[in-house]
Amino acid sequence: MKYIDEYRDRKIAQEYAEAIAKLITRPWTLMEICGGQTHAIVKHGLDRLIPKEISLIHGPGCPVCVTPINLIDQAITIAANPKVIFCSFGDMLRVPSSTTDLLSAKAAGADIRIVYSPLDAVKLAQQNCDREVVFFAVGFETTAPTTALAVAQAAQLGLDNFSILCAHVLVPPAMEAILSNPDHTMQGFLAAGHVCTVMGYQEYESIAVKYQVPIVVTGFEPIDILQGIYLCVQQLESGKAEVENQYARSVKKAGNQRAIAMIQEVFEPTARQWRGLEIIPNSGLRLREKYRHFDAQIRFNCQSLDHPCAGEIQESSRCISGLILQGTRKPHECPSFGTLCTPEHPLGAPMVSSEGACAAYYSCR
Repeated sequence: MKYIDEYRDRKIAQEYAEAIAKLITRPWTLMEICGGQTHAIVKHGLDRLIPKEISLIHGPGCPVCVTPINLIDQAITIAANPKVIFCSFGDMLRVPSSTTDLLSAKAAGADIRIVYSPLDAVKLAQQNCDREVVFFAVGFETTAPTTALAVAQAAQLGLDNFSILCAHVLVPPAMEAILSNPDHTMQGFLAAGHVCTVMGYQEYESIAVKYQVPIVVTGFEPIDILQGIYLCVQQLESGKAEVENQYARSVKKAGNQRAIAMIQEVFEPTARQWRGLEIIPNSGLRLREKYRHFDAQIRFNCQSLDHPCAGEIQESSRCISGLILQGTRKPHECPSFGTLCTPEHPLGAPMVSSEGACAAYYSCR
């Protein structure tokens, strides 16, 4: 296939691996932020192709995986209301809450529907004026513009029966939280190309300077990732700490200004609990006052996740997904991996999501 083949060329991949090997004078630890990159690394064996001196750590790069348990509990409670049509992306249905999951709630009779866009939920609200339609808004900055557009459209149409349960999270504050931990081992980052396609990478520049870490905006194909690793190692070996853009075919420094304007019109930053991590300041999005009446947590009297008492419910004692999301352990190091925890019977979110690290390792066993 045109264009794709050139980013999966075995010869070019081998050449990059050899070029990386020539650069290295000491071990380096890099973290890829995006779960899509994690899947590509594992699927194409890039972690085995590159020199053993390079350690690739899988970060909290899956928005489904970092959605906190208590928010999924809220989703299940709202969905159980017979007056509600609850809309969600398919990945969220199997993610465990403290007791069950949305798929089980659906089997028990809740009207839960898989949608492909938040605008599908707006259309359902138009077609079902006697029902409350709630959209589970999950994602990084990549999906936030379409959620913002859906809210703005609902406001324009005067849809009083539409609301969102917002779980949007932001990447740069999470990176800062990781780097602020005195025990962190990260020396460089591969930043998520799709997030930067929307937001640009200006915000990463201050992080690179403050923490003296190179950050390379990277795509998702094997050659993208190998080139990103090469650029990151090149900086580390020369003592630089800058932001570089490997994914220039998609990412511009200033991002997509129309998408950014849409997000800023509807949302504002807020503190947010991350599953397996902590409450991170300014790492989430909530509706601005102008659109607050579309907030499902307010409409259904749920506790907001930026509330000071909104602590995270603990994972199963048999699940180490929190450590995996922090990058301190890898999926195969979990004693439950592939036995007690499988995609059919997951203990934690990273085994469910299409971007989860555990699911990536399981599919390539």
